[in-house]
Amino acid sequence: MEIERKWLIKGWPQMTYPVRNIQQMEQGYINVRPTVRIRKEVSNNGETDYILCFKSAGFLSRKEIEMPISEDMFAQLSDLIGLPLIKKERRTYELPDGLLLEVNHVDEGEPTEFWYAEIEFASEEQATAWKPEGGLAQYLANEVTTVPGSTMGAYWLRTRLKEGEDYSEEQ
Repeated sequence: MEIERKWLIKGWPQMTYPVRNIQQMEQGYINVRPTVRIRKEVSNNGETDYILCFKSAGFLSRKEIEMPISEDMFAQLSDLIGLPLIKKERRTYELPDGLLLEVNHVDEGEPTEFWYAEIEFASEEQATAWKPEGGLAQYLANEVTTVPGSTMGAYWLRTRLKEGEDYSEEQ
């Protein structure tokens, strides 16, 4: 189960939190309802992971299944998708309370580029009770956890598919 809150933000945080990881990512969608996604993650430590992910519908909580795939399978699925993958840089920061703040810069240099942040929680109760403090409260002022159209799948549909194209219909 994935339990996370999401915010639209501007830029990397100016607060000095320890950086746990920096990743360069490429991801594409085979389907968005339900979500079937591939992702390549290259970490600053040199490790590269290829992941196939399934996600159910939902906002704060949703079922998520991730499994590693081979580089060759990633390439085949990317070719099957046939569209430019979304490029992201993610920096993961450790917050004073031990939670991890994942900050993402999406499609840098493109007219559609944007920034968002996420925090994953152990329970819905923890997620709804958590409040950002200090400068983090201002940085995370624009929460979009429950706003329809705020998922990366929705962004994929807006930026990668031609108007009128439907993923659910056979071509």
